[in-house]
Amino acid sequence: MNNENIRTNAIDTKDVKSIQEKIVMNYLEKITNPFALLTAPDISKDLHIGINQAYDLMKQEDFPTITIGKKKTITIASYLLWKMNKEVK
Repeated sequence: MNNENIRTNAIDTKDVKSIQEKIVMNYLEKITNPFALLTAPDISKDLHIGINQAYDLMKQEDFPTITIGKKKTITIASYLLWKMNKEVK
């Protein structure tokens, strides 16, 4: 097969970010309360990770948690924006 005949569909990272932002904004508009709080079990279910990994994630500096007493939570809006900005490796 000739290499000239093979085409790749390269997508600009700016286009991907723009699409992701539109998806998140569209989703946030449909939520009745985008400032509702998520807990470690909620994050564990969404990311399909163990509960201990979710608690470890909430301890990371780049994860935008809110601490109320000893309990760490995160708003849905902050969580979606954080999730959108993470690079897939």
